Amino acid sequence: MTSKRYIAYYRVSTQRQGKSGLGLDAQRKAVNDRLRGLANPIAEYTEVESGKRNDRPRLAEALSACRLHRATLIIAKLDRLARNVAFVSNLMEAGVEFEAVDFPQANRLTIHILAAVAEHEARMISDRTRAALAAAKVRGVRLGGFRNRAGTCNDLARARATRTDKAVRRAFDLRTTIQEIQNNGAHSLCAVASGLNQRGITAPRGGVWRAAQVKRVLSRLAKTGPILPS
Repeated sequence: MTSKRYIAYYRVSTQRQGKSGLGLDAQRKAVNDRLRGLANPIAEYTEVESGKRNDRPRLAEALSACRLHRATLIIAKLDRLARNVAFVSNLMEAGVEFEAVDFPQANRLTIHILAAVAEHEARMISDRTRAALAAAKVRGVRLGGFRNRAGTCNDLARARATRTDKAVRRAFDLRTTIQEIQNNGAHSLCAVASGLNQRGITAPRGGVWRAAQVKRVLSRLAKTGPILPS
């Protein structure tokens, strides 16, 4: 039995994959098959996030744990780690050794090359998708929504949940700015709206801010606790 320690990191792109185990089970099996007879991961971290984003809190926790336990980060596939060369470079600078099950012989050079290829493929897929959507639009195909079908109750519930989530995130993005405006003497909703407009920040649906919109933002923030001054 080797004394080498491993910490596993898994990533799936959607909440649905995270809840159903789609993709996640395959990653876990690949890692366990690789380590069978050698060691078991001392910890596992699962991220539900788009591969295009670099700010991954669970990966940051996994890297911290690797440094703490002097462990190696192990992943199932290189493209699960990142499709971004700059991100791979930053990861390598974190001082943590890592292995990809699909390429155990990879060294620093080959990992850079593979990451560059994965990044290029991701960009090509994105370009082809945009081109296909543009062509469909020219043909008169209606895009978005429920694809020419009536939305079910679940469809509508998911759509509402998505809108609510975006509104809450937008409110948190505005929190610090609104705090500054209030601290500068804006004590009314109209005054806060004016301060946001002066800063060139658009309202949720574009255009200028009104008192009612500011009130909705403050209401969303209030539900999370007393963040803003009254």
